[in-house]
Amino acid sequence: MGVKKSVKKPSINHNNTSDVNTDMQLNRRQFLHRIGISAGAATLAVQSIPQAFAASPTGFNENTPLTKDDLPTALLDERSVQTSLTTSCTTPTVETRLFASSNVGGSDERNQLALDRMSCAGFKISNPDITNRQYLRFAGTDAQRASDFQNLATGAIAAPKLLLGVRGGYGAMRILPMVDWITLGRIMKERGTILAGFSDVTAIQCALLAKGAMSSLAAPMLYSEFGKTAPDQVSCQQFAKALTDSNLTITIQDAALTSQQLPTILTVSEPKMLTGTIWGGNLSVVSALAGSEYLPRIEGGIVFLEDVGEQAYRIERMLYDLYLAGVFKGQQAIVFGALSGSGEDSYDKRYDVATVIRQLHELTGLPIYSGMRFGHIGKKHSFPLGATCQLTPNTEGGYRLSFTDYPTIKADAIHVEGLWQTV
Repeated sequence: MGVKKSVKKPSINHNNTSDVNTDMQLNRRQFLHRIGISAGAATLAVQSIPQAFAASPTGFNENTPLTKDDLPTALLDERSVQTSLTTSCTTPTVETRLFASSNVGGSDERNQLALDRMSCAGFKISNPDITNRQYLRFAGTDAQRASDFQNLATGAIAAPKLLLGVRGGYGAMRILPMVDWITLGRIMKERGTILAGFSDVTAIQCALLAKGAMSSLAAPMLYSEFGKTAPDQVSCQQFAKALTDSNLTITIQDAALTSQQLPTILTVSEPKMLTGTIWGGNLSVVSALAGSEYLPRIEGGIVFLEDVGEQAYRIERMLYDLYLAGVFKGQQAIVFGALSGSGEDSYDKRYDVATVIRQLHELTGLPIYSGMRFGHIGKKHSFPLGATCQLTPNTEGGYRLSFTDYPTIKADAIHVEGLWQTV
């Protein structure tokens, strides 16, 4: 694990807790922001996130509409929250650069906590100041955000081992034409660089695969996970595993994360083993790229899709965008991750996610695998996009995804506990 050094617990500002308890004028997003960031250190050390929501003046419940900016903090369940413990750190050696392609971080305190944890876990971040950028709602101007990638493509900055996204939200699509993805992909392949992120970062991952033929990692990000008061330990562990395991395997036994009304494998014939390149990401972003040069054209591919806070009809409309654009032609299968916070249809409660996916199955004739443990949820399993994936059904009605042909990092360089400890 490298040379270990002890660290000290920071002091906690208990005034933040008082602010949350006494300020009755907060709207839902402001409250999420408060308890997830500045007030979290005091509040979540003694109570779970669901309890914090229950005590809030916003009246949050499981039916409250959520947006991508609110998550993944809002969807954590009580079992996902663990108290961070002071432990030891390793000397950071993994060359790491951040990219901020979308929303501004929003909290200097949360950014700094995430940076400290990454360092403690062994990641040597060369550009921490990137977290301070802001232009309107974005993490910098379009030119600044594009430079996170273009400077690597031109050779102005050496490609690191890990390129980690700061957070999602919106904005990545604006910079796609400003980056030489072909050259960037070639340089990343030569260096074995891993680009990690999800949500709005899907636009970056799709462009990198479509133009640069380079894989990436669907994974948690700096601000959205590692800056939490109590990061999800399972997500952290799986992040490290995907970074270091060159033969990653994920087993899925039920479809509940997609819909409890679906079978794990939806197919007209006996499910069989499939092998192809897995690609995709956030459904909203993938569908927005339909018809553009930045959407991968993968022959014999396996499409992965997840989303959050989208009603069933909106999910169906985006799937139809892809279907009508011919995106599903030539694909072998569709894998769905979490479709979180979809709610009920106001016209007919029977029109749900399961109905939408069954309609997609009829349209495409493709086998559909549901319940993949990834999306805007806790306890997610990171995995490579743009890599070779083998889908294998098992005798219990579930399936296994096995991944090959993607870059990794030496396991002994990462001290995974550092990703969630108090530093």
